[in-house]
Amino acid sequence: MNQKIIDAMAGLDDEVLMEEVQAAAQSGVPAGDIIADLQKGLDIVGERFAAKEYFLSELMMSASIFNEASGLFCGGEEAEGASKIGTFVIGTVETDIHDIGKNIVVSVMKSNGFRVIDLGVDVPAQKFVDAVRQYQPEVIGLSCLLTTCFEHMKRTVEAIRTEGLDKGRLILIGGGPVDDRTVAYVGADARCETAQVTVEKAKEFLGV
Repeated sequence: MNQKIIDAMAGLDDEVLMEEVQAAAQSGVPAGDIIADLQKGLDIVGERFAAKEYFLSELMMSASIFNEASGLFCGGEEAEGASKIGTFVIGTVETDIHDIGKNIVVSVMKSNGFRVIDLGVDVPAQKFVDAVRQYQPEVIGLSCLLTTCFEHMKRTVEAIRTEGLDKGRLILIGGGPVDDRTVAYVGADARCETAQVTVEKAKEFLGV
């Protein structure tokens, strides 16, 4: 655990954070450990937001800082050796623009050797279908933070299955309000409580 990374992320001190993250990466600290520290810092940001110490602008800033920091060690669109593991398509479903949780999953999956196709936020069902057809991922991830978006998540899963694109693939869902009842409602294969669980379920499915 690197307390300096946690404190800098929580304090939104991007200059110090970038220096600490870069130093950690160059000294051989595993990407997963750096991500864990960044996430702890994000958790504190969330607590401060809930306590009204931080406001929406700080919350948005934290997401931007996290993305910049994780980019220092996650690199481009795919990690080295990614094709040896598999491809992962992920996006936040239609009408939901939350991306902090999704971005954490993207970074963790990349650092574990997956080729990641990030569709962004507010992604309509057809865009998921098109991406699955184009990139042929083994694993698909749907994210949302609003219960009002469960219907869009359901429509997306249905669209993928209607096109027969679910065959031989794992459909995962995640987000704060997602539980086992959501999995049953939307027709997904499983839910992931954390980014690391996403990695574990994906690797288990692929047998690696």
